[in-house]
Amino acid sequence: MPELPEVETVRRGLARHVVGRRIDDVEVGRDRVVRRTSRDALVHGLRGATVTDADRRGKYLLLGLDTGDAVMIHLRMSGQVLLASSGSERPLHTHVVMHLDDGRELRFVDPRTFGEVVVYDPARIDVELPGVARLGVDPVAEPFERAHLRRIVRGTRRALKPLLLDQHVIAGIGNIYGDEILHRARLRPHRAASSIDAAATWRLHAAVVDVLSDAIDAGGSTLGDAQYVDVAGAGGSYQHEHRVYGRTGERCSTCGRGWIRRIVSAGRSTHFCPWCQR
Repeated sequence: MPELPEVETVRRGLARHVVGRRIDDVEVGRDRVVRRTSRDALVHGLRGATVTDADRRGKYLLLGLDTGDAVMIHLRMSGQVLLASSGSERPLHTHVVMHLDDGRELRFVDPRTFGEVVVYDPARIDVELPGVARLGVDPVAEPFERAHLRRIVRGTRRALKPLLLDQHVIAGIGNIYGDEILHRARLRPHRAASSIDAAATWRLHAAVVDVLSDAIDAGGSTLGDAQYVDVAGAGGSYQHEHRVYGRTGERCSTCGRGWIRRIVSAGRSTHFCPWCQR
């Protein structure tokens, strides 16, 4: 699933190429991607509207419209947002097409159809998109203070990995970056959050900020399935910097002494180095 760095990369592409463009027409190929509202609601909400800004909260793309409404795009497991010239061959599983006033198409592609495209009223986001309204702090888009993280970890005995993945606590971190953050912070993923001291909390804070920033700079991580790409269809390169994720059985490239282990934590595959992360 695309996580914060991948979605931020897509957002930046939309900010460069789509903000200021008018949506002249809309095609919807699968009702499942508009299941929260309807095909007609998406078409009528987008047709004739101009995109005024490209925002993001956690893993959600939020595009402002000059009508006062906004459009939410959630990539979920396999979604892609691609910008292409009109008339070019469309990928399989292209479910929404927005025809822009410059002759290009903004396409939402999703083989597994778990993703969504929704027009909503920002003033009613808590009713229309409660999952977005209830997100925790976004560590890239919003102020993310060390003291705030300290309050979070001191207030729970939950294991660190599930805590990082809880979107109501910190928005945007998923399995890949949860593993990489904890490795950089030298913390075991199944350690109780409240057991770490102030120094470890500062390491964790720095790791959250640094890993996400480095991944954004690299355009995100494109894994073997190549499902994540940016708006131009190009993959990211941060997968080459992964220290633990997907490296089960390999020698740790950080310490050179441990071997990467894989466990299941709260139902999720979790990778760590038992030597670095004590």
